[in-house]
Amino acid sequence: MAFSHVARMVCARLLRLTSIPALLMTFVLWLVTAGSSAAIGLLRDPDIENGLRELAFPILRAAGLNTRRVQILLVDNDRFNAFVIDHNAIFLNYGLILKVKSPEMLQAVIAHEAAHISNGHIQRRMANLEAAGRMASLGTALALLAAAAGAGEAAGGIALGAQSSAMRGFLSHTRAEEASADRSAASYLHRSGITVQGLVDIHEEFAGQELLSPVNQDPYMRSHPLSRDRMRAAQDFLDAYGDPALPNASAEYWFARIKGKTSAFTRSPKWTLLRAAEESHRDIRLMREAIAHHRNRDLGRALAAIDGALAIRPEDAFYYELKGQILLENRRIGSAREAYARAQELAPRDALIGAGYGRALLLAEQPRAALEVLEMARARDWRNARLMHDLALAYAQTGDAGMASVTTAERYALIGDLADAGIHARRAIGRLPEGSPGWQRAQDILLASERAEKRKR
Repeated sequence: MAFSHVARMVCARLLRLTSIPALLMTFVLWLVTAGSSAAIGLLRDPDIENGLRELAFPILRAAGLNTRRVQILLVDNDRFNAFVIDHNAIFLNYGLILKVKSPEMLQAVIAHEAAHISNGHIQRRMANLEAAGRMASLGTALALLAAAAGAGEAAGGIALGAQSSAMRGFLSHTRAEEASADRSAASYLHRSGITVQGLVDIHEEFAGQELLSPVNQDPYMRSHPLSRDRMRAAQDFLDAYGDPALPNASAEYWFARIKGKTSAFTRSPKWTLLRAAEESHRDIRLMREAIAHHRNRDLGRALAAIDGALAIRPEDAFYYELKGQILLENRRIGSAREAYARAQELAPRDALIGAGYGRALLLAEQPRAALEVLEMARARDWRNARLMHDLALAYAQTGDAGMASVTTAERYALIGDLADAGIHARRAIGRLPEGSPGWQRAQDILLASERAEKRKR
């Protein structure tokens, strides 16, 4: 479900691509909730993703994972769930963010999912993915491609129109895997100076779920089978190793900020304005109020609130980004461009900020400057379909019809529309020099589109 035009976080279909000049790999998963299938949507917000990085960093480091490669991404689903599908991302439903009560609980979930990556459970699940495709009798598999993913590990992509049994089979873990992931997660938390109490609390949160019928259980319970033994094991670890963790003001702050911004965009503005006063961090309270006023179309109050947050944190790139978004969606293009420029200056490597800045430049009728910014953002983040839309416009406005076509083809591939991707890929092939990087990218997309079409027959 897409947010309204006043919401900040843009939904993008979930998929997997290799680097754009290399082979096209599409990974469109379908998440089943309440007996129906719905596309997994990502809620992309630079502030939230930055906060998740802050909380995840010590855990990923303790797990021996690449802290720059592994992303923590938010899924547009209000149920309590978390999962991994490859070695490069951990996915958290926004419902999980809203329901956990402490940063330690959220970090325990991240540690548990990181353990599934570190312990090699992904390889088994990729085999299950192929089995799930057969079980669901799918005719839309695009190609199961192997490609280098940085360190050379295999990565696969397949388009799934999922039946519930197939999807649950892919996302679920065995009890042995869960016990293994719990042991590793407890170790990661302990080595990171984070209390293991969060892991105990997560298990206690779901202690009553086993008594419910599967249809009434949270997806996390169905995909992460709970046992009393696992809960006791977490408590035994805590008892054996003690709890040397000290209060962490930074973790508390980022948890409050993540949760506050997520709730401000997913709950009603009225609810936000009633509850914002409970927030102990004044800048976060003002941020939440700014979002609520923005969603109520009250530009004056929205700007007053976000300016108040900036007065407290004048070097905060993400508050400038939010101000730019508020201004842009109210057609204050010049002021939005200035706010985004400041955000870009403060966080030059953040791809989502770059995407917003590029959009502002495009609307300010500066397509060449927009093109440069958007290309840099795309090189760092391939999951942003809105960025690809803006990038195609920038190419078109600078007179490069061929690159506009191939970028449009990539955007359609990104959202799982291989038929339209193939149409634009053919146009790109006819407009670009044979053998050029863009021409090769178009060829890859056309090949994937043709294979998908053959499987439908």
